[in-house]
Amino acid sequence: MISRSDLNEKERQFVLVQRVARLATADEEGHPHVVPVCFAFDGTHFYTPLDEKPKRVSGKQLRRVRNIEARHEAMLLFDHYEEDWSKLGFVQVFGRAGLIHPGEEEHEAAIGLLRERYEQYRAMKLEISPVIRITPERIVLWGAALEND
Repeated sequence: MISRSDLNEKERQFVLVQRVARLATADEEGHPHVVPVCFAFDGTHFYTPLDEKPKRVSGKQLRRVRNIEARHEAMLLFDHYEEDWSKLGFVQVFGRAGLIHPGEEEHEAAIGLLRERYEQYRAMKLEISPVIRITPERIVLWGAALEND
């Protein structure tokens, strides 16, 4: 298992070929919460929107948002599974999470990246909701899918 704070090109491609990641956060008492998320990566930060997919509560009331506001810690998991276990691999991105609000320059850029990556976001009103930004602090990876040639 390798641990550092940035991705090389092969690892970046591994991450970007994944269509979803799992976002892990924890509340003030450390109780974990994990949800699948869509994401974009600009080479420095990961972004995931508070989109219009059906949810039980509004964006600011989502547990992941409350957890990020309480602790600012998050982890993204990108994984690849095959029945041939010699081809397994994962990347964990541990980092500092925060919200980027509408009107901020970075918010507009993040939405552009998300819309470029996911056609479904082109019809959603992402401009009106915050976007979660995760700044990598530590990256852990494992598996044959990530071994350098």
